[in-house]
Amino acid sequence: MRKGTRSVSFTLNGEKKTFATRPDEKLLDLLRREGYRGSKYGCGQGTCGACTVIMDGRAVYGCLLYAMQAEGREIRTIESVGTFERPGEVQNELAAAGAVQCGYCIPGIVMSATALMESEKDLSDEIAREYMDGNLCRCTGYEKIWLALRRVFDRRAGGSPAPGRSGKGAKK
Repeated sequence: MRKGTRSVSFTLNGEKKTFATRPDEKLLDLLRREGYRGSKYGCGQGTCGACTVIMDGRAVYGCLLYAMQAEGREIRTIESVGTFERPGEVQNELAAAGAVQCGYCIPGIVMSATALMESEKDLSDEIAREYMDGNLCRCTGYEKIWLALRRVFDRRAGGSPAPGRSGKGAKK
């Protein structure tokens, strides 16, 4: 190991991994350096959601966490949800709704929606909107994103997508 580095071990996308890291390296930077480039650097302040990963079942901002804070934890990145060739349910619905334009924010939105669906039984509009509030999109205006997510949430709740139930968007 290089001078000034330490090892950090955690489960990444289902596999136990150990990485060399500096004490001041952010989790997002470590992931991207190691080839997990789906999570994006956006604001670096935890306000845009582009860097969202799931840690122990919760959506968190990878740009705010130090890599060392992942020690012993379970981390999931967008690479665990789906690929270009085999997209996951949320990714499919976003594409079908025309909600993907530049795509920069989409990994964070997918990860936040995935954590929401795995942790909440009640996917009411109020809870879903509050949960998704930490993801910014500068291209779509949110209406198509919200429509796509609402369809997935409704399907997961056992119903079919409600016609016209698209709300005002995932963000204010």
